[in-house]
Amino acid sequence: MTKGSTTGDPGHAPEAGGDGLKAGLKNRHLSMIAIGGVIGAGLFVGSGSGIAAAGPGILLSYALVGAMVVFVMRMLGEMAAANPTSGSFSAYADRALGRWAGFTIGWLYWFFWVVVLAVEATAGAGILNGWIPAVPQWAWALIVMVVLTATNLASVSSYGEFEFWFAGIKVVAIAAFIVIGGLAMFGVLPGSDNPGAGFDNLTSHGGFLPNGPGAILTGVLMVVFSFMGSEIVTLAAGESEDPQRAVRQATNSVIWRIGVFYLGSILVVVSLLPWDSKTITEKGSYVAALDSIGIPHAGQFMNVIVLTAVLSCLNSGLYTASRMAFSLGQRGDAPKAFAKTNSRGVPQAAILGSVVFGFVSVIFNYVWPDTVFKFLLNSSGAIALFVWLVICVTQLKFRGIIKREMPDRHFVKMWLFPYLTWATIGMITFVLGFMVYDGGDNREQVLLSTLVGVLVLLIGVVRDRRHRAAAVEK
Repeated sequence: MTKGSTTGDPGHAPEAGGDGLKAGLKNRHLSMIAIGGVIGAGLFVGSGSGIAAAGPGILLSYALVGAMVVFVMRMLGEMAAANPTSGSFSAYADRALGRWAGFTIGWLYWFFWVVVLAVEATAGAGILNGWIPAVPQWAWALIVMVVLTATNLASVSSYGEFEFWFAGIKVVAIAAFIVIGGLAMFGVLPGSDNPGAGFDNLTSHGGFLPNGPGAILTGVLMVVFSFMGSEIVTLAAGESEDPQRAVRQATNSVIWRIGVFYLGSILVVVSLLPWDSKTITEKGSYVAALDSIGIPHAGQFMNVIVLTAVLSCLNSGLYTASRMAFSLGQRGDAPKAFAKTNSRGVPQAAILGSVVFGFVSVIFNYVWPDTVFKFLLNSSGAIALFVWLVICVTQLKFRGIIKREMPDRHFVKMWLFPYLTWATIGMITFVLGFMVYDGGDNREQVLLSTLVGVLVLLIGVVRDRRHRAAAVEK
């Protein structure tokens, strides 16, 4: 075993492989990780309820959240291009705001992804069990977790290769959906069962905002979490051949990725079908749209795509959680074993520690789905927004560090700094506040996530003070 540094200066990334990790990700891997990170299973599964709530106005909901993600990614890209490191925003917060900040957001992010592992493993197992019911659902969850753990343990290039193909399938599927659906919208697709209403369905069933302007905000709450994962590319950049170039490309392309994959595909759905069609919620938005065209076996086809998205999320979730645990270990904020890499440059203990917690969560989902697992799910629900908020606040201070210490690496710059940064902070804060106001599960997610966040923050502050006291004594 090769031990990585456990006392490295946060935010100072060593040369590729200098911390024990190996630069095993190729540029094509990073490109697909960047695209795949934006396309989550939530786009395929959750868009139907958003359309039912906001009507065609759901396009504005996606556009608002998409703009917020673009701004956050631009800020993160500015920091990551200047200083690529496996800890990404946690390491930057550590340096810009204080050790307590890096500790807190790092562990919250790890917690978020290990709970996601359980969610995605269960979802994937459900699809596989439907195809091969002879194998029980819990066994499928175990098989999926074991296979993807093995690929992550093999090498970082194995993770990159799996993600390359997972993301590739998602990209091809959505691109084909947009092209075929677009032709059907205007009645020029040969053999289509859809009459081709053009853009008429956007306004002909109660108007573009049939449930009023307030439904746009309701739609925002329904779609915001489907965007989580776009920041993964900045963690992976530290193990790439050319991290600065990878981050620059990912940051510059996030606008068209969100525009095409999210807005483009949802526009096709709400144009092919009236927003109040029961099939959208009964079958799912994409299956309903494909059925309206006359695509045979649309449900099974989408199950394959959803399974691919689930496996992609699971694969990336395990990678992301392990690299965050590795970074925390390097900085002395996690067990030292997490900061060790094997001869292949893989943080073995960090991967196994993450997958063990993830699989324990899977067990909770089967044994206590409405109590323990629901608590885990709700207590991690708003962490995505907390992460984006910390990225914004960190960037306000990290800009000065870049200008002072690494001006030659200031390749990516946040637009209209600091005004747009503050505006994004306001947007995220508003969404969190509206979640509390909205009540129900949204309020519970914010309150429980805040509770967990405060507990981790208190631990971080106590640890920070102890470290400072120990430093003074020396």
